[in-house]
Amino acid sequence: MATVLVRGVGKKGHSDGAVVSEHEHSKTAASSSEEISSKVDLDTLNLGAPGQEKRFWWQRGKSYDPNAIATQPSVFDDAETAKMYQPRADWENLHRFDPSARWTWGEEYAVIRKIDLRIMIFACIMFMALELDRSNLSQALTDNFLGDLGMNTNDYNWGNTVFKLSFLLAELPSQLVSKWMGPDRWIPTQMMILYLSYFYKHAELSIRLSFWWTAMSTADILAAFLGFGLLHLRGHLNYAGWRWLFLIEGLFTLVLGLSAFLLMPPGPTQTANWARGKKGWFTEREEVIMVNRVLREDPSKSTMHNRQPITPKLLWKSLSDYDLWPIYLLGLNFQTPMGTPSLYLTLSLKQLGFGTFKTNLLVIPSQVGHIITLLAFTYLSEIFGQLWLWGALAQIWALPCLAYLNAVDINSINKWSAFAVMTVFLAYPSVHAIQVYYTLRNRSRDRKWNAMTEEQRAEYLATTTDEGNKRLDFRFAT
Repeated sequence: MATVLVRGVGKKGHSDGAVVSEHEHSKTAASSSEEISSKVDLDTLNLGAPGQEKRFWWQRGKSYDPNAIATQPSVFDDAETAKMYQPRADWENLHRFDPSARWTWGEEYAVIRKIDLRIMIFACIMFMALELDRSNLSQALTDNFLGDLGMNTNDYNWGNTVFKLSFLLAELPSQLVSKWMGPDRWIPTQMMILYLSYFYKHAELSIRLSFWWTAMSTADILAAFLGFGLLHLRGHLNYAGWRWLFLIEGLFTLVLGLSAFLLMPPGPTQTANWARGKKGWFTEREEVIMVNRVLREDPSKSTMHNRQPITPKLLWKSLSDYDLWPIYLLGLNFQTPMGTPSLYLTLSLKQLGFGTFKTNLLVIPSQVGHIITLLAFTYLSEIFGQLWLWGALAQIWALPCLAYLNAVDINSINKWSAFAVMTVFLAYPSVHAIQVYYTLRNRSRDRKWNAMTEEQRAEYLATTTDEGNKRLDFRFAT
């Protein structure tokens, strides 16, 4: 019997304007199970042999049989176990859920490529636009931004503090609104992406998310080139160059934000509208493949629909979950060593004697290095199957550079040497560190789970009151 590694919490929720009771959900799930059992004997259907996930681009060229079955074993292959993991009645993709569906590797890879083109690229463009609208402040600093406004670096510090604090305070409510309204409605107003897991399996997400994060560095590179050109407009119509910079780059972000309302679909089976086409982006067959391949890997993705709000009770449950506290702590602190040098890079280069336009171009090498190290460390974490280790090495990367900058007065050394140290420092790989804690938690649960017989596991799944990451069949990604 297959074991699921991740399962969500809760069975209750609200659809768009309709309340679905637990009784109705259970009734629908039970009837769905009976229908599946009556239609087909799942044990007689062929399943694909579990194979190595093709996580890297160079694996595309390796020989594989495009006509071989790609459908992987899951909890839905056992009629009794499947009843415990049935999608909720108001899940938006329920009409494409079919445990008896089978598809080939050729079909699956074609669907993945289509998702990359339709969803992933636009997600990267949106994230790039978000960063472009934030990073232009660094370019403005090189054009006497503080002096023109009668401010000094202390005012700049206070401004950054207010921004970061406001960002933190708004982040959680923003995610709650996004879950309630749907990412396609809320994200375009803030230019953020949170919904890629609707389309990709776990093994496919890591490298794609690394490319998504490189969009931020790409935006910084683009901002440097744009800053070099737009700041030359200083004096045109009696406006400072940084004012032209904010205006033109802000208009670019505005246009992309408005286009996202039309081009960003709510989910895999909801791509049809007047802007995206009446028939949508995917055929019925492709939608079946998208929905079932993701759900077979992680049944918890059907425990909430994409318009369901997170209740205060669920929010409190997440905040009080001590297993998540290390992630919260690391998320707040892992970029602390690089934060201040990054904010002051352009001001530091100006102070070293570099001109306005050269300073903007000198930002580019550190961003290029950041892209290279980010992708390299992500690939290495996939190759070695460890996330927390490479996250820890990313912090070690910053230590010698930070120690040097603290011990040496950079104004007393060659300016190009100081530039080189800061460039290496800021070329760090942005990897969220995951500590050994989660590896130990997984090992503890492995011992308990492996000590159980098949009958004991089935009884546990049927009777347990454990939820979310407290379940014995849940494993943290490490």
